[in-house]
Amino acid sequence: MKKIGLMSDTHSYLHPQVFKYFDKVDEVWHAGDIGNIELADQLEGFKPFRAVFGNIDGADLRVRYPEHLPFNLEGVEVFITHIGGYPGKYAPGIKELLLKNTPKLFICGHSHILKVMPDPALKLLHMNPGACGQQGWHKVKTLLRFELSEGNISNLEVIELPK
Repeated sequence: MKKIGLMSDTHSYLHPQVFKYFDKVDEVWHAGDIGNIELADQLEGFKPFRAVFGNIDGADLRVRYPEHLPFNLEGVEVFITHIGGYPGKYAPGIKELLLKNTPKLFICGHSHILKVMPDPALKLLHMNPGACGQQGWHKVKTLLRFELSEGNISNLEVIELPK
């Protein structure tokens, strides 16, 4: 079993309580718009870290992290990208990538909208953790925490960070 802390859209701001809420996770995942290399270094020094670059990320982050990240963990096929849309409204080209990679869990960021929903047509679960940075129109900073075990996704928690 692996406990995962999922975040997105930090935009160069790392809320200090991220470390508290992700203290007991095994890995931290970031769905893009990290903002700067120093923030990425902090998260890499904290826990095993997986990330994709986002549309605001510069060349230093784009050479370190991929645009799309497919992998398997605990029997769950995962696909992370920054601009992905959601079931019924996928970003251009994403549905084709999902059909090719056939994940059970599809993660993206970009919209700053917390969303967890199934896609029965593609037989996957879509997660967007919302945004936990200060830039953007969102009013609440959010994170997700969940577990992967034996091909299953469970114990999903939504975390609202204090202002």
